[in-house]
Amino acid sequence: MKITGGIPLKGTVKTQGAKNAALPVMAVALLLRGQKLTLDNVPDLYDINTMIELLETLGVNVKRENSQVVFDVPGELRWEAPESLVRKMRASSLVLGPLLANMGKVSLPLPGGCSIGSRPIDLHLKGLKQMGAEIDIQNGVVHAHVNGKLRGRRLYLDFPSVGATENLMMAASLAEGETIIENIAREPEIDNLAATLRCVGVPVELEGTGGVRIQGIDRAKSGRERVIPDRIEACTYILAAVMTNGHVRVEDLVPTHIDAMLAKLEESGAKFTVRKSAVEIFPSKRRLHPVTVKTMPYPGFPTDSQPQMAATLSLARGVSTIEESVFQARFLYAQELNRMGADITISRDVAIIRGVEKLQGAGVRATDLRAGAALIIAGLAAEGETRVDDMIHVWRGYEAIDQKLRALGANVELIKQ
Repeated sequence: MKITGGIPLKGTVKTQGAKNAALPVMAVALLLRGQKLTLDNVPDLYDINTMIELLETLGVNVKRENSQVVFDVPGELRWEAPESLVRKMRASSLVLGPLLANMGKVSLPLPGGCSIGSRPIDLHLKGLKQMGAEIDIQNGVVHAHVNGKLRGRRLYLDFPSVGATENLMMAASLAEGETIIENIAREPEIDNLAATLRCVGVPVELEGTGGVRIQGIDRAKSGRERVIPDRIEACTYILAAVMTNGHVRVEDLVPTHIDAMLAKLEESGAKFTVRKSAVEIFPSKRRLHPVTVKTMPYPGFPTDSQPQMAATLSLARGVSTIEESVFQARFLYAQELNRMGADITISRDVAIIRGVEKLQGAGVRATDLRAGAALIIAGLAAEGETRVDDMIHVWRGYEAIDQKLRALGANVELIKQ
């Protein structure tokens, strides 16, 4: 992407369906036999298309029309996931729980994804073992099977992992008896998954204190659910407006989903108004104040918005710090921002950001999905021309980002390599 920066963004942008919500609710289709799952507000993304391809390989018939996707599930599914697809995306691990619960066995190569640090699926496997699965890992492939059905029981997650919570909730849906999972992730995506499980007939009761109670059923039924708005995409456009000192209204979002980021923006002195399903950002005559940020599991500050926040704070007046407590290799973007004139120093798990008056355009590389977003919004605010390479990462999570930015007045152009 070639960006000519220095243009304040103006206009309205609508939030897409959430990638991180769509992927697990798509995997719910694997709990069905001879039934259909219909999902609305599904974004058109690289990762979504990879998951569709994976589900089709496992035997699901998928039909997409605009943002609606219908999954027509046959009476029998295949249980071996191909390495070529699984290695593309970490979320491929989400087929593990539902396939094992439905078919009694599964073979899954260890998944790939963004290079932002170690993200093992140990918690997924530990929970499935406690439910009666026998698991063996050979040559990088997880082989799991269960005699009869998985057994419901009380589980405790050592860390509130989103992926492990989702996998175990789906596995528990067809298990024998009741499963209680404690210390679960509390992200809005978990609520969306719970709603999808309910729509196919699974009794799910979420407890506000970080627990979920699921009564296993014999057979899931057809259902329909809507994917929630993408809070990370919404944050990205909000920060792009702040960085360029623009006037932008970001619509179709749930403001309570982004409370942590809005609190930090308010602390920094950014000008904005929160409405029922929108956030409107206004220009400001002053540079942002520095702030201190620490990423945390929801409802804390999201790690997926951390690189974009770092880019924004690189233009603040003073020294900001961001502590990363979720993914250890999340700071790969820092050296790329420094190429644009930012002053960011990394000390173990902390980024020390000394604000500068302006950024300069440069050639930079997206090392992962959210790093790519950070470099794009930095390019929008920088003087001169910025070229962001390896945009393939960005297409994993941002639908038509070039078109949306152009609609807000940005000067961006895609260059085919």
